[in-house]
Amino acid sequence: MMEEEQTLVKGGTNLEGSEAKLELTVDEVVEEYVGSLGFSQLVHVLLVSLAWIFDAQSTLVTIFTDAQPPWRCKSGLCRGYNNSSSNTGSVCELVSGTWEWVGGHTSSTIAEWNLVCDRRFLAALPASVYFLGSLIGSGVYGHLSDTWLGRKRTVQLSCILTSITAFATSLSPDIWTYAFFRFTNGFARSGIGICCLVLTTESVGRKWRGQVGQYGFFFFTVGFLTLPLVAYPTRTHWRSLYKVLSLLPLAYAVLLLPLVSESPRWLLIKGRTKEALQVLDRFARLNGKQKLPSNLSLTDPTGSSNAAPCTTSEGAEITPNNREKLWTTKWAAIRMITVMLAGFGVGFVYYGVQLNVENLNFNLYVSVAINAVMEIPAVVIGTFLLGFTNRRLLLSVSSYIAAVSSILCTFFSHKGGTSKVQNNHGGGSWGQLIIEGIGFMGASTTFDILYIYCVELFPTNVRNFAVSMLRQAIMLGASVAPLLVVLGRLSPSLSFLVFGGFAISSGVLSMWLPETRNAPLYETLKQQEEEEKHSWISHNDGALELGK
Repeated sequence: MMEEEQTLVKGGTNLEGSEAKLELTVDEVVEEYVGSLGFSQLVHVLLVSLAWIFDAQSTLVTIFTDAQPPWRCKSGLCRGYNNSSSNTGSVCELVSGTWEWVGGHTSSTIAEWNLVCDRRFLAALPASVYFLGSLIGSGVYGHLSDTWLGRKRTVQLSCILTSITAFATSLSPDIWTYAFFRFTNGFARSGIGICCLVLTTESVGRKWRGQVGQYGFFFFTVGFLTLPLVAYPTRTHWRSLYKVLSLLPLAYAVLLLPLVSESPRWLLIKGRTKEALQVLDRFARLNGKQKLPSNLSLTDPTGSSNAAPCTTSEGAEITPNNREKLWTTKWAAIRMITVMLAGFGVGFVYYGVQLNVENLNFNLYVSVAINAVMEIPAVVIGTFLLGFTNRRLLLSVSSYIAAVSSILCTFFSHKGGTSKVQNNHGGGSWGQLIIEGIGFMGASTTFDILYIYCVELFPTNVRNFAVSMLRQAIMLGASVAPLLVVLGRLSPSLSFLVFGGFAISSGVLSMWLPETRNAPLYETLKQQEEEEKHSWISHNDGALELGK
C-alpha cells in the first residue's frame, strides 16, 4: 500500500490512472506557468490603463471651465485700469457695463454666472462638491467591486456614468445645477482609478506590481497633457468642452473594455475557480507558454484547514472570506487609518497645486501644459525607483520635495503678488514656475507611490475596499483644496505655505507603515496577519543571531 502511495506522489497518477492534484497559489501559477509580465499582461495593462485618461480629464476640466477669464474695458470707459486675469478687486471697483470678459460670457462659468466680488467663493463650490462626490463614490465602488460586480464591470459602469453625467453638466442652467452635476460626475468617475489600479496589479508577478501600477498614472498624465489641447478650441464655450469629453469614456466602455479579462484573484476569492484558471490559462497561451496542467487547482485562499474549500461551481462564494472585515481587524484598521491620514494630505497637495496653477499669473494653457509635462518624469522616476527602492522611503522623500518646493514658492508669490496688485500687469516669475513644477513632480510621485503602497498593504478580499478608502481620504483633501485656491487669488503665498505643511505631514505619517517591497500579495486578512507575524518573528530571530 505504501508503494502505491509513493507512486501516486512521484508518478502523478493514482490507481484509476488519473493525475495527482497540483495545488498552487495564484502567485505561484503566474510565476511558474504564466510569466511575471508577458505580452498578454502588457496588453491587459494597456487596455485597462486607458481609462485613466478620462479620469484625469473629468477631474481637471474645471481648471479651464471654472477659471477666471481676462477682462477688458469698453472703449476707455474705465480709464486707468488695464486688462487683468486675476485682479478681481479692480473689476469690483468698476461701474457695471464699463468692462467685459475678453472671451465673452460663455468662456467660463465665472463669466456666465458672474462669480466675482461677493460671489467669488461660489466659484470653488463645483470643484469642492466634485471631490465630495468622488469621496462617496469611492466607498460605493470599492464595495461593489470587492463583493458583487468585480473589477472589470465596475470600471465599465463607472465609465458609462461618467459619460452621462459629463454631458448633463454641459446643460446646466445655473451655478447650483452645475454644482449638482459636478457632484454626480465626481461620484461616477471615482470607480475608474481604484479598480483600474487593482485590476492591473493583480494580473502580474510581484516583481512588476510597482511598475505596472505606475503605467496607469502615466495615462492619467496623458489625460492631463491632452486636456489643454481639447480645451483651447473650446475656450469661448465651456459647455462644448464637457460635451466633447463625455464621448470618450462611453466609446471606451463599449468598444475596448469588453476585451479585458476579470482579475483571477477576485474570481478565486469569490469561489469562481474555474473562471480564474481560464483567465490564467489565456494569459499563459498568449505569452507563448504551454497550456496549464489539467490537474492544476488553485490553493484555498482562506489558508485555513478547517475552512470550506474553494468550489469550482461558478458563482459560489467562500464563506470565511465574507466574514472578514477590515474595520473589525485591529491591525488592518490601524494601518488603514494611517494610510487615510497620509492620503488626506496627499490629495490636498496634489489636486490643490494643480488647481492653484491660475494663481501663478502665467498663461493658463502654458502653465497647465508644463505641470502636465512634469508628471512624466514623476512617473518615469517612480517606475524606475520602485524596482529597487523601499516604498516607505520613496513616499516620504517625495513628500518632502513637494513640501520644500511649495514653501520656496511663497517667496516668489509674495514678490509676484505685490507687483500684480500695484502694477496690475501680472508678469509672474519663471523661478516660481520652475520651483512649482518641481514641487508638483514631487506631489505627483507621492500620489502615485501611495496607491501602489496601499495595494500591497492589504489582501485581496479587502484590497479594493482599502484602495477605495484611500481614495476617499484623498478626495476629502482635494475637496478642501479649491477653497484655498480661491483664497490664493488674494494671497498666493498663504496657499503655497499651507500646501507645504500638509506635504510634510504626509511624509511623516508614512514612516509608521510597514515596508512591502517584494512581499507577496496575500488573499485574506487572516493569512496576511499570520504571514507578517511569522516574517516579523523570523526577522527578529535573525537579528538576534547576528547579535550573538
